[in-house]
Amino acid sequence: MSSTARISALLCACLFALTACGDGSAQKSAGKSADGYPVTVASCGKEAKVEAPPQRAVSLDQGSTEILLSLGLADRMAGTGTWTDPVLKGLEKDNAKVERLADRYPSLEKVLAKEPDFVSASFLYTVGKGGVADRAKFDDLGVPVYVSPTDCAGKDNNGDGDGKRVKTLTMDTVYDEVRDLAKVFHVERRGEKLVADMKRRVTKATKDIDKAAAADTTLLYWFANSDAPYMAGCCGAPGIITRELGTKNVFDDTREEWPQINWETVADRDPDVLVIGDLTRKSQSAESAAAKIKFLESNPATKNLTAVKKKRYVLLSGQAMNPTIRTVDGIEQVAAGLRKFGLVK
Repeated sequence: MSSTARISALLCACLFALTACGDGSAQKSAGKSADGYPVTVASCGKEAKVEAPPQRAVSLDQGSTEILLSLGLADRMAGTGTWTDPVLKGLEKDNAKVERLADRYPSLEKVLAKEPDFVSASFLYTVGKGGVADRAKFDDLGVPVYVSPTDCAGKDNNGDGDGKRVKTLTMDTVYDEVRDLAKVFHVERRGEKLVADMKRRVTKATKDIDKAAAADTTLLYWFANSDAPYMAGCCGAPGIITRELGTKNVFDDTREEWPQINWETVADRDPDVLVIGDLTRKSQSAESAAAKIKFLESNPATKNLTAVKKKRYVLLSGQAMNPTIRTVDGIEQVAAGLRKFGLVK
């Protein structure tokens, strides 16, 4: 049987499992009546309508996975995919209970084999062309798909890159994602508790920083790739970190999410501090912080940068550089680095 035929057969089988009478978990969940359901949440230009509390959720991006785990929902998750880092500390036990379908994008067959009754993603690309599958395929099967508002609110995702921020992202949109997912699973109190804790941490990390004094300190955020490096533009998750601390992103003149910028331009901007993605995936060059630092200290175009000569490096997980609950970690860690370097009081 050809690959296309196998996918078609599996789609048909899963459609039957999700809609016909039977004893599958997804059907049992759909058959239950629950107070407050159906629940409908906005999903990047569409709506995700959930008829009952999900029992077999599949999260297709690490950011979404860590929100669900932080809400105590491991027992209602059937699978995860697309990882850049080890799971957030404190979530290891719960994460071990949920099957990892793939380190990168799991195949559509693997996702459907879990008979999901809800699918979540952090990025439109994950449930679009080139990702796991287009949302329309899940819609045809009656599986609601939720995409984080952080990837679409005030953002233009047209084109071949990572999109452009039409409107500046704030932590409020991250909090909205937490609340949306808590609402879907009917654990709203847990969601509010998580949001309150994140807000407390942001306040604690920034309360003693003199933003006026920090305004002259320049940062550069490097996510990945040494050949054509992805540097942060003004207005995504790194922009949240920069604004919370009162500092300046050397590439705040671009609204592209992650423009690829040559090293000569980086040298011209000469940042005071380099915020470096420390990724464990292996899909591009210079993923780990160690590989990035080795490149920076040996490359003729970068070894004389102020931040390199003074070894002003702040290492962040990939997830802290994406708009996720870990962006709070980014605020805390960059603030700590600036204090260590004597750049803020």
